[in-house]
Amino acid sequence: MIELRGLTKRFDDFTAVDHLDLTIQTGEFFGLLGPNGAGKTTTISMMSTVLLPTEGEILIDGQRLDRSASVQKRKLSVITQEYSMRQDMNMDEVMEYQGRLYYLPRKVIRQKTDELLEFAGLTEFRKRTVRHLSGGMKRKLMICRALMIEPEILLLDEPTAGMDALSRRQMWNLLRRVNSEKMTIVLTTHYIEEAQALCNRVALINAGKLQKLDTPDVLIEELGAFAVDETSEDGLVSHYFHDREEAIAYLSRAGNNAALRSTTLEDVFVVCAGRKIS
Repeated sequence: MIELRGLTKRFDDFTAVDHLDLTIQTGEFFGLLGPNGAGKTTTISMMSTVLLPTEGEILIDGQRLDRSASVQKRKLSVITQEYSMRQDMNMDEVMEYQGRLYYLPRKVIRQKTDELLEFAGLTEFRKRTVRHLSGGMKRKLMICRALMIEPEILLLDEPTAGMDALSRRQMWNLLRRVNSEKMTIVLTTHYIEEAQALCNRVALINAGKLQKLDTPDVLIEELGAFAVDETSEDGLVSHYFHDREEAIAYLSRAGNNAALRSTTLEDVFVVCAGRKIS
């Protein structure tokens, strides 16, 4: 279990994360959502100890996490937005290098490399150098590298950024399989449909503060499960209804410039954040 207690990070006069309280259960697939500058990446950076909190604390299984807590840090693996692998290494070399960093025996490294590349569907590409891999393959390889040390918690900061739609869906399937092994996953993403498809619960944060916390279904139902999009001179306006009959009644009055659809988690985000993701 991960607990964030009053987690705060200030940079001079700017507060990036403001007294954030969250509890993430073991084995949960948890999403952190918010507009640019909301504090998502800063929160992940504190959870990975890259940044230290200004105030508050992070507990993993009841023990405080800091840079000296080697046992707690060993439970974590982090995948950042940026590719962080040498371009001249092939997959086997990337995995071997990771294993050696953690002093794993050579036999264990070979065994885990075979298992993880097979798990991610990368075996036939293992001799390709990183510079010749597609973006989706690089992301999958980064997950394999992160899993080499058998972490209990996987921190993912925009893991599908820049992927095409097919590669993104392949990544979703891979992450579902990882999570099915009871691994806790904390995800930040700008793709709201990604959070809706993958996450057990999501936290909506803005200006470093928690605004909403619940399952995607509950948040959608709270806003209204049915949406009517109406086009006017001022642009597109969405109206939300808890009852389908109410939505249909409104649609019939709105005329040809309106359409009925199901509400999504992105609608919740837009209403909560006050603007679309950029």
